[in-house]
Amino acid sequence: MSHADLVITGAVVHTVDADHSRATAFAVRDGRFVAVGGDADVAPFIGDATVVRDLGGAAVVPGLVDGHAHHLIAGEGDLFQLRFAPTAGFDEVVEAVRSYAEGLGPDEWVVGEMFGSVLLEEFSREEARRRIDDAAGGRPVVLTDDSHHNKFANTVALAAAGIGDATPDPDHGRIVRDPDTGRPSGLLMESATIAVTEAVDAQQPRTPERSRQASARAIEILHSYGVTAFQDAAATVEIMGALRDLDEGGDLHAWVVSSLLSSEFLFANTPHGDELVARREEFRTPHHRPDFVKVALDGIPPTQTAAFLTPYLADEEHGHAHCGTTTMAPDELEAWLLRTAAQGLGAKIHCTGDASVRVALDAIEAVRGAGHDGVRYQIAHGQFIHPDDRRRMLRLAVSNDMSPYLWFPGVIPDAIAAVRAQPEATQMHPVRDLIDLGVHVFGGSDWPVGESPNPWEGIQGLVTRADPLGRAPGTLWAEQAITLDEALTAFSRGAAEAMGLGDETGSIAPGLSADFVILDQDPFAVPSDRLVHTHAVETWFAGGLVYTRPTD
Repeated sequence: MSHADLVITGAVVHTVDADHSRATAFAVRDGRFVAVGGDADVAPFIGDATVVRDLGGAAVVPGLVDGHAHHLIAGEGDLFQLRFAPTAGFDEVVEAVRSYAEGLGPDEWVVGEMFGSVLLEEFSREEARRRIDDAAGGRPVVLTDDSHHNKFANTVALAAAGIGDATPDPDHGRIVRDPDTGRPSGLLMESATIAVTEAVDAQQPRTPERSRQASARAIEILHSYGVTAFQDAAATVEIMGALRDLDEGGDLHAWVVSSLLSSEFLFANTPHGDELVARREEFRTPHHRPDFVKVALDGIPPTQTAAFLTPYLADEEHGHAHCGTTTMAPDELEAWLLRTAAQGLGAKIHCTGDASVRVALDAIEAVRGAGHDGVRYQIAHGQFIHPDDRRRMLRLAVSNDMSPYLWFPGVIPDAIAAVRAQPEATQMHPVRDLIDLGVHVFGGSDWPVGESPNPWEGIQGLVTRADPLGRAPGTLWAEQAITLDEALTAFSRGAAEAMGLGDETGSIAPGLSADFVILDQDPFAVPSDRLVHTHAVETWFAGGLVYTRPTD
């Protein structure tokens, strides 16, 4: 028997296997777990060169898995952009722009994120644009909202993007106009953001080096939260090129699954659809799997671009019967999924309204009927799912990709409640019902739409249905709370399996990659409202230490 490189003893190991078993020791050789159990199980693997560590009762969990992230965008935001909290008021946003602009040259752009959805009305008036103009001192400004579906551009930025008083709305997008003057307010929704994205890209070219820096920085941040695997939810050639380059250089210390863009709905200047799919093997490496496509099937409820089975609350702009629409016709979606399934590609389908979920399931049913039983499908967000369709998800083997970071009591639920009728507006994410039906559920941060990729925020939110950071009172549909075992599984083994990585990671078990996290507290030994205070002391990927928490 070959000896192990590393043996851990004296731990409380939550293996997150199918039986939710616990162990006290494990052995690692060549980057893989080779034994898990007690001291007697690992003793035969200890040799003269084996590093043996007694953790003195510290808790260990598998490397955590984020099933929905936009990692390179988050890395760019951390390295290169103005940042402010989505809870910031409009005056705070103005002052943040003013302070940031003072450190820039006269022609440099202010690019930042992310303003809260509850500010959409204020950003819909020309006066908002004038105030941002003044704060920026003549510099162009582009700000992204908390959904990352909408942007605000000031006067100089609108001009650079070619948007003027007479510019028509693009398909699947809207140039918001001041209700009094009829002129663009600066707020751009959905595909109307593409023009300003192109203008920003022209000023800040997405060079391979910049992309590698952003990708590497994002993965450093993920490691600090114990995350060792993730699915990039909207991959471009720039994103996948950065991942390939990092892995080929020996610097990609994470398992990554990419979802290739099916359209340019929210992105500019990048191949998408069949053109991107045809290039996917250029980017495959040992740790990067470009195995999914991404479909943004609708928008978001606060801007009334999510597709619902019942109408939004009536307003002057949309009337009494507005339900929203999908970005792809049902037959177009079905053809796309059949075409990509024939190539072995799964799909992550963004659906924030219950009508878009139904359209997605109808298309997936056609794919299953065509014999593509092994292809993985994910409904991303799935905030509102009709009860009939919850059962269909089980029958069609569709996983639910939930982002609890986006539906704690707070900014986004408040914005949804302003446009959707009660009680439906607050009956979001029927997680308990889905699990009880046997539907596969898993967790994702949607970072940077979710402000932080900290899995313990999502885990606590799933267990308590309350805001883990205490920013908003109350709970959101508390009957849908799940157990800690279930929530931890959603952010480890459950996500890995949904992503096609169940044979590599997600549990602490012999044969799997030695991805694990040493914690500063045992989450199963603290009250549920203290789960968010769980921190990674050390993060290990493939048997190597990739993060150590700084000491005070």
